Amino acid sequence: MSSGSPRRAFSRARHGVVAAIVAVAAVGVLRLASQWHDSGNLPSRLSDSAFWQIVSDLSEPGASFMSANYVSNENSVQRVIPELQRRSRRGGVYLGVGPDQNFTYIAALEPRIAFIIDIRRENLLLHLMYKALIELSTDRAEFLSWLFSRPRPAAASMASTARALLDAYASVASDELLFEQNTRAVADHLVHRRGFPLTAGDLSAIRDTQRAFFEAGPEIRYAYPHRWFPSYADLVLETDDRGELHSYLSTEQAFRWLKHLETRNLILPVVGDFAGSKALRGIGSYLRAHHASVDVFYTSNVEFYLFENDTWSRFFANVASLPLDDDSVFIRAHFNVASNAAAPARGRSATQLDSIPGAITAYKRGNVRSYSDVIRQSDR
Repeated sequence: MSSGSPRRAFSRARHGVVAAIVAVAAVGVLRLASQWHDSGNLPSRLSDSAFWQIVSDLSEPGASFMSANYVSNENSVQRVIPELQRRSRRGGVYLGVGPDQNFTYIAALEPRIAFIIDIRRENLLLHLMYKALIELSTDRAEFLSWLFSRPRPAAASMASTARALLDAYASVASDELLFEQNTRAVADHLVHRRGFPLTAGDLSAIRDTQRAFFEAGPEIRYAYPHRWFPSYADLVLETDDRGELHSYLSTEQAFRWLKHLETRNLILPVVGDFAGSKALRGIGSYLRAHHASVDVFYTSNVEFYLFENDTWSRFFANVASLPLDDDSVFIRAHFNVASNAAAPARGRSATQLDSIPGAITAYKRGNVRSYSDVIRQSDR
């Protein structure tokens, strides 16, 4: 590949598959839309200005955390997806926290709108980076090229498995020129095409995140450059208990649904404290105004920190203020799980489901007083 224009060598092949992708995507979106349940009058698309207005209006002042959280540290994200798909309906409302593990849940559940709430502004910027990369990509292979700033391998195709794609990119060297092109393209896409008023500091933070993915490639981890957490490749290749893969890179269809939502501005990253007075309550007000309710709320292990800071009761009050229905469900992760013969531990994390109305009832009855109570409340 010519070093003068690293993307030019595969642009012709890329354009050759665009028509096929668009055609298949259109059929898929129509099929999925027919399976949606009634989500009130939620928008099918947000304008760029409406997207930014909602994100700005809902966001709280940012705070810091102990690590950069480029990717998750949970290797059990996909374990609950079969049960989650059985219990939840397509076309609903998804709330989540953290980086791209949310994309795997979104791809599996196919919500109509998603809000990603995180106390760090850096997470909002991370999701804006992903938004640009996903929108700029025609398929999974091109997305990985953008993400890692590595030329697309000749063998990477729409038919490739997720493992084949990641293995291919692990063997390709990163390209400094491609990295520089990519950082400019992301900034241009967000600021000029989308019109988001990002500051110089915001763009510098996004560039720093892109550099971390550029340097580490598929081996990037939660606390990069530390290596004792699962890598990006490990996480997207995790499976459920039956060995089935559900990540957003598992199939082109999964990736297309993610792109469908991103291009319509329907994945909204928000800076917010779960125990704060603005973000969650503002989301609740937005959903109530659109006659919609929360279907799924992925909390990761944030409740652990809320109990440490003694702010957990405010979180439960915030959740109780959300529009819910009988089937609304929490997805929770927790760590340091002891293994036993009946339920062997899967690495360092475990993921469980819990009825949100059931958890709120337990809280109101005084049955939730510690983080251990929260974990016991979750399904086994």
